[in-house]
Amino acid sequence: MTSEAEQKVLDGTAWDEFCDALKEAGNIVRSDRAPNDAFNQAEGYRYLSRLLRGGLESFLEFRDPMFPQLRCGAHETIKLGADNPDNRYESATINPAYDYRIIGTRGSVDYLGISTVINKYASGGTMEVTGHIDHKEMDIGANGEIEIIISPTEKPGNWLPMGDETNSITVRQTFQDRVNEKPAELKIERIGASDDRPAPLTAEKLQRGLQGAVMFVRGSATLFENWSESFLATINELPPADQAYCQSIGGDPNIFYFHSAWQLADDEVFVIDAPEIPECQTWNFQLDNWWMESLDYRHHTIHVNKHTAHYNDDGSVRVVVSHADPGVPNWIETAGHNMGTMCWRWIGANKHPLLKTKVMKLVDLK
Repeated sequence: MTSEAEQKVLDGTAWDEFCDALKEAGNIVRSDRAPNDAFNQAEGYRYLSRLLRGGLESFLEFRDPMFPQLRCGAHETIKLGADNPDNRYESATINPAYDYRIIGTRGSVDYLGISTVINKYASGGTMEVTGHIDHKEMDIGANGEIEIIISPTEKPGNWLPMGDETNSITVRQTFQDRVNEKPAELKIERIGASDDRPAPLTAEKLQRGLQGAVMFVRGSATLFENWSESFLATINELPPADQAYCQSIGGDPNIFYFHSAWQLADDEVFVIDAPEIPECQTWNFQLDNWWMESLDYRHHTIHVNKHTAHYNDDGSVRVVVSHADPGVPNWIETAGHNMGTMCWRWIGANKHPLLKTKVMKLVDLK
């Protein structure tokens, strides 16, 4: 007897429903308060295409919790939620019905943090952390060896807990100096997998994967477009974000976030002064577009961190955002944008000093 999913595959309905739902996602780009010029709209549709690539990989190709695989789902050409240019992000699908093991080497990356989460970007816009461990808490071998057990019940050694609804794991590696720091090399495996092999694709798996991918596109795009709209109340300011909200959508527990929006005329610059840099693992600032994608850090200087920054004699830092090179340190390029969003992070800081901001004419900067 043919199942409903098999019938939808046979008559093409599964694909048609996927395409129709994806078409509806275009309405998010045309939201009333989103910029409606051709440049920002083009970036919006490209953003949807990037989310779709990530969604298809996550929900169709790497969805089996019995055979998890760490994959980089946010990088130079798949971006979301103020993705950090200093980060390497990896994730894998897991299930609290099983225990897992992460093995590998620590490397020399400045910060390594691993969280279990309840990822609901596709169905509600939250990503609750259910367990967390970072390199400072890990027992690491003499040659950098790492072994971490992931399970609902506590285990000896490096243990990362899961909750009843945990469905994913997130690995963050934060670099200060990408050229010279060596990344951690990690892999995940289900304990007891032995010689098992994944089951072949079925009509049900295809249908669920297509549905999950398009729900991820709509859920993520809606979440971050709405967040961008909320920043309009503090445009060209950089106040502390709602930290509880940041944590609810997947923020690292060791990070204190500042988020807002920016807009500059051709002859203006945006100046950020950090009078005090606290003791911290690291810090950074980045410029994003309206869709909360980091700007193209492959070809432009759109962020600065603890290692790359120029410091004033008193230890303070001034960051300058402008369209053209103003001839001062810590210049952040707008990369062809005249508005967007932005983020400052204190990472592992002992306190969280406020930032000062102002808009100036370029000719008045020096």
